[in-house]
Amino acid sequence: MNRAASIATMALAGLMVLGALVIVGAMAWWTLSDRDEPSSAVVALEVPPTVEAARPAFPIRTDNAVQPDPAWVARTAKDAGIPEVAMRAYGRAAILAGRDLPGCKMAWNTLAGIGWNESHHGTIKGRTLNADGTSSRPILGPVLDGSGPFAAIRATEASQQWHGNKRWDRAVGPMQFISESWERWASDADGDGVANPHDLDDAAWTAARYLCASGADLTTGEGWRKAVLSYNRSTEYADAVFRAATAYATRVAS
Repeated sequence: MNRAASIATMALAGLMVLGALVIVGAMAWWTLSDRDEPSSAVVALEVPPTVEAARPAFPIRTDNAVQPDPAWVARTAKDAGIPEVAMRAYGRAAILAGRDLPGCKMAWNTLAGIGWNESHHGTIKGRTLNADGTSSRPILGPVLDGSGPFAAIRATEASQQWHGNKRWDRAVGPMQFISESWERWASDADGDGVANPHDLDDAAWTAARYLCASGADLTTGEGWRKAVLSYNRSTEYADAVFRAATAYATRVAS
């Protein structure tokens, strides 16, 4: 093989690997082919509108068992059109981020925008959201065995307990984490002693930590988009999250 052909072959291989990584980062889109996105306009490189900060029910404690104000949860959930259990999870995660990661400036509607696009807040395809933050049926992405458009990602001993596949990984839960990300950032937000990716309380706080790890200030358009693209390297995905987050901010402000 001549040098030019060799370079072309390596470039093609690199594009194939990148494409596989982007597909893996977009796990939840398999569930949302029939999604009905909240209506709003996308403005490139801008940040969703500011929303009222989540209110804690009690003075902020040193552990992770933060409880959002139930009155705030009920009112905001009704106005936004989000299940109260999901709003509790997003509010708790935003409160924890404000306490532990203040430079990030995480807002609950960004997490809600991701939760909508990943799983309709844990209610995708007829599921209901239980009071403990879990869905009535587990939310699992495709088996990542290298077939079709998906990358091959081996299951880990830790991830098997969440998706049941001993050989191949799957994205799990309402925020659709794959094992590598979950095992690095897993967090117990509700203080039950278990960091569970199927529990939206834990998954929302883990997602907030993951987004804030980008080092971006989410009150700027560039910073917000950088953070969302770190979660999923797809501009289409970032636009969809922007639309949802903007819609929620608009609803609670009206």
